[in-house]
Amino acid sequence: MPEAVATENLLERLPKVRGKLIANQPMAALTWFRVGGPADVVFLPEGEDDLAQFLEKTPEDIPVTCIGVGSNLLVRDGGIAGVVVRLGKGFAKIGAEEGARLRAGAGALDVSVAKAAAEAGIAGLEFLVGIPGSIGGALRMNAGSYGAETRDILVEAVALDRRGRRHVIPLKDMGFSYRTSQVPGDFIFVEALFQGKPGAPEDIRPRMDEISAAREKTQPIREKTGGSTFKNPEGGKAWKLIDAAGGRGLTRGDAQFSPLHCNFMINRGDATAADLEGLGEEVRARVRENSGVTLEWEIKRVGRKAAP
Repeated sequence: MPEAVATENLLERLPKVRGKLIANQPMAALTWFRVGGPADVVFLPEGEDDLAQFLEKTPEDIPVTCIGVGSNLLVRDGGIAGVVVRLGKGFAKIGAEEGARLRAGAGALDVSVAKAAAEAGIAGLEFLVGIPGSIGGALRMNAGSYGAETRDILVEAVALDRRGRRHVIPLKDMGFSYRTSQVPGDFIFVEALFQGKPGAPEDIRPRMDEISAAREKTQPIREKTGGSTFKNPEGGKAWKLIDAAGGRGLTRGDAQFSPLHCNFMINRGDATAADLEGLGEEVRARVRENSGVTLEWEIKRVGRKAAP
């Protein structure tokens, strides 16, 4: 009951919105791992103006966490305090512009952007078909696959700060490096402008098909997973270190490091977030003991651990 009262008080402190405010939303329904406790409140903004007004008027002591489609996210079993902003249809628009450029909302799926670029005759964005997730996440972590990264195609990103102010951030100010950016953590990306090159759709699609086929063959994409668990260490491959340390197929409860690709964790059915995170830490320890390398998490872990 105290939790319900706290959530009710939280809702009273939030501004009026055009979108939806949902109390005690189970996060397992919003992540690819299908685990995680409830968020105090989930906000589904109608569009950029709705989100900007919400951020401007929400008291600064209320935590705000932004998520996309939850493809690279592990929400702990105790849920998330404050408000979770989930970008939906109002942030999923994609449109071609002159000069082989493509503008996409941060809520647009990477694969949808790749397909839209191909349809518009814009080459160079094919690698996005190999990234599970949305554009906002790609901007936050400089997502990449099959030899290309977000920084290779980005012209500029648009983000809102915690007070709802709009910032247009050129590529040079993103601070991109391997699987990270230097944009403040409380900025919420809402849009990106990408630069490709002219190409014929019939020439672009085979490369996309090739990437999709390679993913199907080598990654457990039909499982409850979160993509690559750990970043590749400099000059090496995380999966090779995991394999050498005996991590392939390792389990904890219903959590497992995939036998197909051992840098992917999977939920075989009834895993908890604690099972998955604990298994990840066990594999990190095994790799460190076996090779001396400390793997860094690529999956973003958020929220509270469950009460004992």
